[in-house]
Amino acid sequence: MLTLFPDMFPGSLGQSLAGKALERNIWSLEVTDLKTFGLGKYRTVDDTPTGGGPGMVMRPDVLASAIDAVHIGDAEKQPLIYLSPRGEVLNQALVHELKDAGGATLLCGRFEGVDERVLEARNVREVSIGDYVLSGGEPAALVLMDAIIRLLPGVIGDAATLESESFESGLLEYPQYTRPQEWEGRMVPDVLLSGHHGEIDGWRRRQAEDITRARRPDLWKRYNAQDEDE
Repeated sequence: MLTLFPDMFPGSLGQSLAGKALERNIWSLEVTDLKTFGLGKYRTVDDTPTGGGPGMVMRPDVLASAIDAVHIGDAEKQPLIYLSPRGEVLNQALVHELKDAGGATLLCGRFEGVDERVLEARNVREVSIGDYVLSGGEPAALVLMDAIIRLLPGVIGDAATLESESFESGLLEYPQYTRPQEWEGRMVPDVLLSGHHGEIDGWRRRQAEDITRARRPDLWKRYNAQDEDE
C-alpha cells in the first residue's frame, strides 16, 4: 500500500471478520508512506500541473522511487493498481481475478492525480470503484481490499454463504428473512417455511431474477446473454 496517509490503514479492515483474519495471518498488509520518498526538506511529493490548471499533481520521480522500493514480482501476475475514477470499474469478476493473483500493490492518489508517465512506465493498472470522485484513493483501496479479503479461505465461516450473494451468479441476491415469522403485519413467505428445499431454491431464483430485472437492467441483459451463450 502506497499512501500519503498511512494511519488510514487497516481502518475498518482491522475489525470484524477481516480483522480476525488479519490477526490469524490469513492476509497481510504493508503500508508505505509516500512522504518517505519525497524531495527536499519538506518531503515534497507533488508539483503544479504542466500547462496550467488548478490543484497539484503527484510527481513521477517520487512515485517511481516508492513503487520500485515496494513492488515485488511480475506486475502482470501481482498487479500494481492505481485507484482512479477513470479506471476499469470494479466488479465481482475482477475481485476474483485479483484474489487469485495472490497479492497486489495499491497506489492511493491525492490532489489532481498522478503524472501519466509513471502509470505508463510502471505498467500500472487503473481501477475505479464507481462513477464518483473521492478525496483520495484510500477509501477506494479499503473497498477493494474488503471485497477480496472476504473471499479468502477461512475468512467467512460458511463458504457456501459466498455462493448465493449478489453478482456471484450474475444476479442480485434474493430477499432474506428471519424470526419473528410475523412483524408489523408482514409475514415471512410461506414457501420458506415449507421445508421443501427444491421449492425454496426455485422461489429464491425467481426472486433474484425479478429483482435484477427491475433494479439492474444492465445486469439482467448480461445475464440473459450469458445464458444464450451457454
